[in-house]
Amino acid sequence: MLKIENLHVKLEVEDKEILKGITLTVPDGEVHAIMGPNGSGKSTMSYVLSGKNGYQVTGGSAHLDGTNLLDMDPDERAAIGLFLAFQYPVEIPGVGNMTFLRTAVNSQRKARGEKELSSGEFLKLIRAKAASLKIDAEMLKRPVNVGFSGGEKKRNEILQMAMLEPKMCILDETDSGLDVDAMKLVSEGVNALRDGKRSFLVITHYQRLLDHIKPDVVHIMADGRIIKSGGPDLALEVENNGYADLLAEVA
Repeated sequence: MLKIENLHVKLEVEDKEILKGITLTVPDGEVHAIMGPNGSGKSTMSYVLSGKNGYQVTGGSAHLDGTNLLDMDPDERAAIGLFLAFQYPVEIPGVGNMTFLRTAVNSQRKARGEKELSSGEFLKLIRAKAASLKIDAEMLKRPVNVGFSGGEKKRNEILQMAMLEPKMCILDETDSGLDVDAMKLVSEGVNALRDGKRSFLVITHYQRLLDHIKPDVVHIMADGRIIKSGGPDLALEVENNGYADLLAEVA
């Protein structure tokens, strides 16, 4: 379970508060969506949870299954089950997908005190995962994200997620730049990983993604705070009416 309590965060390079008291709980097995206007702090929250540099936590806490995330390095957070899918996945020239994934998987297994996968065990596992997600085996032979389309980059992240088997998956605007067909394929990959135990925090601007990844709870964020939470109908309300009425309610 992800539990965030009264989290306050500012930029390190300037005295500007971005998160102004975020409180949020995502129980095991649930999918929660975060929506909000540009500049509301949605991506900042995902970066802070994953341990990205450049932010200073000035108050509050964030725990995953009772473990304090804010005291851990990014690799330690990943090892206990936190995964962040980026809005713009980076390219890593010269590093093959297979090499990258095997290194990541075995690094996390080692950190948890588990036996590392042999080459044969890893190959069998990644082929099965790729097939289940309808990912072409040729993608596995290419350098990480190099020459990939936007849809391929996002699907490659879903494969990474499937291989690492995290407890808590944060998707930061994973629909950004995708056409309808690519978004459907990515959504199918996410839905294939929903097992009743794994949790998801889906950050998005648009209802269209939530047509495919059905959330249990929708939260609206504005000016560094969550101003309203509700069921899937809340996303439809935003799609139809925008944020103006919701912002007026808390003004």
